[in-house]
Amino acid sequence: MPVIVGLHNPEPAYSGTRHNVGAEVIAVLGQRSETRLRRGPRRVRCQVARVRIGTKPALVAVPSVSMNVSGPTVRALLSYYKLAPEDLLVIHDDIDLPFGRLRLRSGHGHGGHNGVRSIVGSLGTADFWRLKLGLGRPPRRMDPADYVLGRFSAEEREEMDHLVADAADVVERFMTDPERAMELAGGRRP
Repeated sequence: MPVIVGLHNPEPAYSGTRHNVGAEVIAVLGQRSETRLRRGPRRVRCQVARVRIGTKPALVAVPSVSMNVSGPTVRALLSYYKLAPEDLLVIHDDIDLPFGRLRLRSGHGHGGHNGVRSIVGSLGTADFWRLKLGLGRPPRRMDPADYVLGRFSAEEREEMDHLVADAADVVERFMTDPERAMELAGGRRP
């Protein structure tokens, strides 16, 4: 059973920010399967739900801790459900990917993303799947941390809503055909 984790910062002040798009994809998957996230087991600091994506069962989760320290929580989630890193798909934002693009891949480094860095450090491996949602680079000399913790403009928000839905489509395809999902996540939205 795969586990799909959407990264975010759970504090209300960060709701709707660029950094929280991973959790937005999980929310769409939950809506599509008519399932609500619930508090996970005591040792697992996540909101979790068992869902059916097509005919396949999966576990979706959103850590209840800040993104930059999500590694121990993801490790506890895998341990509790007796899953391996290869069963993990992490969904997160990426400022090195152009705005409005998706990329699905397995392995590779953390790419400077502190949430992914924490997960790699806690699991002791980078051999897990990642679905990245492109935010593009910060404008001018803006601090990348301020950029990802900022909110979208109205135009960006509309495009990001489409991208979040596309990302949920990619996750659904990933469940049955990872190769085709990688093809879908390689291009720009039409």
